[in-house]
Amino acid sequence: MRSASEFRRTIRSGVRAGRSSVVVSAYRADPQADGVRVGFVVSKAVGNAVTRNRVKRRLRHLCRPLVEPTPQGTWVVVRALPPAADAGPELADDLAGAWRTCLKRLAQRTGVTA
Repeated sequence: MRSASEFRRTIRSGVRAGRSSVVVSAYRADPQADGVRVGFVVSKAVGNAVTRNRVKRRLRHLCRPLVEPTPQGTWVVVRALPPAADAGPELADDLAGAWRTCLKRLAQRTGVTA
């Protein structure tokens, strides 16, 4: 996901689930579209540029196995919170838990399951 309008639509019109280190937002954009689009938001509150890029790389790596069971045409935004900079293995648990909760809420809203 690259454009600001896609991020905005996902965050404002989609469903959200949060944990201590991340907030995940999901939006059912187009059921006919191929693939799942994922975007990351890592603000300066997380740390300096090196820290932000490290957090973004970790999140990107942790999202890969979560994308496959996600319904096609879904947009997902992962927003890192400041505790993500110091998070260890719990970052994976926070991301997976928030992702699953978000998809459940999206399924309840749209009626589409994985």
